[in-house]
Amino acid sequence: MSGSGAPTAAYGLLPADTTDDVRTRAAGVSTQVAVLPVGSFEQHGPFLPLATDTLVACAVAREIAAAYPVHLLPPVTIACSHEHAAWPGTVSISSVTLHAVVRDIAASLRRSGVDALVVVNGHGGNYVLGNVVQESSARGERMALFPAPEDWEEALERAGVRTSMLTDMHAGEIETSILLHAHPELVRPGYESADFTADDRRHLLTTGMSRYTESGVIGRPSLGSAEKGKELLASLAESFGAYFELLTSTDGPG
Repeated sequence: MSGSGAPTAAYGLLPADTTDDVRTRAAGVSTQVAVLPVGSFEQHGPFLPLATDTLVACAVAREIAAAYPVHLLPPVTIACSHEHAAWPGTVSISSVTLHAVVRDIAASLRRSGVDALVVVNGHGGNYVLGNVVQESSARGERMALFPAPEDWEEALERAGVRTSMLTDMHAGEIETSILLHAHPELVRPGYESADFTADDRRHLLTTGMSRYTESGVIGRPSLGSAEKGKELLASLAESFGAYFELLTSTDGPG
């Protein structure tokens, strides 16, 4: 679990804290908050890596950990990517398994004195994470899902992202921008000419992504830039402040 200034490894996926680092950070706060990035391992066209969603979630989580006294956890790297099963390399677990993993992590944290958990979701298909948070909150546990659509909308406006969240569905302007900023060495040539849009995706859950795109891209990656990626992450870090205040309130989220 890592905080501001801590070194990272494996492209930022693995925090480098020692147990003493965690103990020191815990001494300075009344309510400990952990941040869990959840990504996926799925196709992102020919120019972004299979680990894109995990890298995005980790980039957001690192920005949060640099600005707030939170414990940064290693990511969940395989999640619910069943809609991408038509492409080689995609790996999924069931929603039931993901639900159980996050629930178990939260329970383990509470046993060690960390009462609040923020799940940073990097993959839109991880619908079950919303259920995990709702159910946990109903039991009186402190948990949040971040970013919300409103947080993304604010970030898009600040960064000057030109495509909407509807159009920028997968491997588009947002994800390409964040990787161009956080991991430019992992972005391969070809994103400049890979734009493809399919705004009407009403049968996606039934047919999967392959009905709507041959390349795996739905969005406009050609508009991506490192500067947009930097501004997206900065905006999301600012938005997190309200979540941190809510989870650490002496009255609790309720």
